[in-house]
Amino acid sequence: MASADRSTLFINATVLDGSEHMEPQPDMAVTVERGVITWMGPSAVAQAPAGAEVIDLGGAYLMPGLINMHVHLCGSGKPVSAGDAGALMKKLDNPVGRAIVRHILKGSAQQQLASGVTTVRGAGDPLFADLAVRDAIDAGKYQGPRLVAPGTGVTVPGGHGAGLFAQVANSPAEAAEQVRDLYVRGADVIKLFVTGGVFDATEVGEPGVLRMPVEVAAAACKAAHEVGLPVMAHVESTEGVMAALEAGVDTIEHGAPMTPEILELYRGAAGTQLEGRAPSVTCTIGPALPFVLLDPKKTHSTDTQKKNGDIVCSGIIESARAALEAGVKVGLGTDSSCPFVTQYDMWREVAYFAKYVGVSNAFALHTATQVNAELLALDGETGTIECGKAADILVTRKNPLDDLCALREPTHVMCRGDLVRKLKVKRIPEVDAELDAIMAMPAAALAEELARDGVA
Repeated sequence: MASADRSTLFINATVLDGSEHMEPQPDMAVTVERGVITWMGPSAVAQAPAGAEVIDLGGAYLMPGLINMHVHLCGSGKPVSAGDAGALMKKLDNPVGRAIVRHILKGSAQQQLASGVTTVRGAGDPLFADLAVRDAIDAGKYQGPRLVAPGTGVTVPGGHGAGLFAQVANSPAEAAEQVRDLYVRGADVIKLFVTGGVFDATEVGEPGVLRMPVEVAAAACKAAHEVGLPVMAHVESTEGVMAALEAGVDTIEHGAPMTPEILELYRGAAGTQLEGRAPSVTCTIGPALPFVLLDPKKTHSTDTQKKNGDIVCSGIIESARAALEAGVKVGLGTDSSCPFVTQYDMWREVAYFAKYVGVSNAFALHTATQVNAELLALDGETGTIECGKAADILVTRKNPLDDLCALREPTHVMCRGDLVRKLKVKRIPEVDAELDAIMAMPAAALAEELARDGVA
């Protein structure tokens, strides 16, 4: 990235460093050289490197770029039915079709970046296109966030994501072989689909029905860990969490109500996770919330899907609360591409985390930066504003510690020292209007709706 080679000096910044107990540090300057933060200190004594671009922030708030732990780049978030997406992917599995998919994923990644997300962990996309987009970004062919890419996910016959963003494994041996193939292709992480989801459940009460046998998940985890790859897994039931953790999954995506046995597994009791790390849970409130708080006609959901959405939403929030109380790490991700989850709304997930899980604004921002970086083993590179870290920077006019909605309108975004100049967020007004209405509702409205539907 040629522009990352140019030095930049931010002056008159109010720094929020991303640490757990961050406090605003006013009148600060931050020097960026060759993509790295090389100096921080009072603006009054700052010295610009030769040829540096000097940006006077006028007191605006400078913080680490956000990190989104769970993203499908293949959709916009418009509330439309996926239809027979698997059949469509088969038609696109040719040179022209793959180029189209790569173009879609590139646009989504750039929407994430323009909105202040400087690191994205993919959660599975069609035709291995995320790997190609990651490589193009890293090669400087176009701007984009740091992308931790899984390629396609691994599921089972009739499993969640089958044919769209996951390939089907019919046996433990096939699952292990698919993992090894993903490793050869350059995957950074392995994504499993252990349980079903809201849209593929056929009965009320089974949105997280266990679909991947434990032995299949275990074979995939073993193969991944042998080559040093972590494993993330779609899981939306207590039974599924238990099976996934026993199999060796490193990060539970979404989550479900806890049991004492599950808490012990989160603390590493199974000993099946990647060496040197304990498992964690990724909180994704955004895709479940519209099922609870919007009219089913707007979410295109049946009565069964509405009630299952309630169950999933309640389980995700309960899981995050219990994990934090037990000292288990909790990350944040949006599950972008789901209905009403856009590629530019990570700020909403941060705000939902504070509002519904009950953490402070500072802790929510800390989670979306430093904690997420730690969970991706990228904390030596990003997640905080400090010398020696990559210049992954987000600037807002107002203080997000006062109101996390300040994150909605970045004034500056920089990724690995490359300042974003031309990328703009392309909003979906009809989606924004519904989500803004949800954001304006008191937190108690969620509990009241869940209780009305018999989920509490």
